[in-house]
Amino acid sequence: MREFLLFRLYGPMAAWGNIAVGEDRPSFAHPSKAAVIGLLAAALGITRNDAERQRSLAMCCYFAVRVDAAGSLLSDYHTIQSPASKPRVIYHTRRAELAADKIHTILSARDYRCEAAYTVALEIRQGGAYTARQLADALARPVFTLYLGRKCCPPAMPLKPRVVIAPSLEDALAGERIGDIALPELFSRPHTLLYWEEGMRTDLIREQVIARRDEPLSRCRWQFTERYECYCSLAKEDAACTSQ
Repeated sequence: MREFLLFRLYGPMAAWGNIAVGEDRPSFAHPSKAAVIGLLAAALGITRNDAERQRSLAMCCYFAVRVDAAGSLLSDYHTIQSPASKPRVIYHTRRAELAADKIHTILSARDYRCEAAYTVALEIRQGGAYTARQLADALARPVFTLYLGRKCCPPAMPLKPRVVIAPSLEDALAGERIGDIALPELFSRPHTLLYWEEGMRTDLIREQVIARRDEPLSRCRWQFTERYECYCSLAKEDAACTSQ
């Protein structure tokens, strides 16, 4: 038997960072592991410069996500003012940045996922630094503000974290119903996609394996390494997920 932490993510807008080059800031169609680990770190009160605790958190679990509602893509032409970088100068607030001597304007194209909903499943590794109960309690009473990839994308519904003891990923998700009485129009598609990290306990037949560079290495230096993610398509009835 394995210990799983399940919770849901929904917001009018979300951004799941992909590899960014130049002015383009794309978003993947479903949450990255780095984004979910960052959300958990915020809930626990772990700062970005606490490298040891960040790494322990990333190593304590395997990651899976079910796309309950894919949502739609929104591209935004974004402008932001930023101070020129100076050696040994740190701006602790936005007000301090705008008070700097030199201000540059940065242009970028940023992607968002609109009206998308997900169920996240974390399989806790044996001997990990955190238990599923510790993580669930932190998500219920977070230390820092939680957001869906970017600060402008707060969750719009409770995360409803819960701990499940099950032999496999599909058994852990069997009781997690797709759909919410407040948002029935989002969950009309007959199929859902399930993504899971290699190493998770499951008997699901993978349709494809993709490499994603979203395993956190250093939050301070913004460095990530590759991991492998499997996925399959499931009819909602097969996933034991019917609308509420």
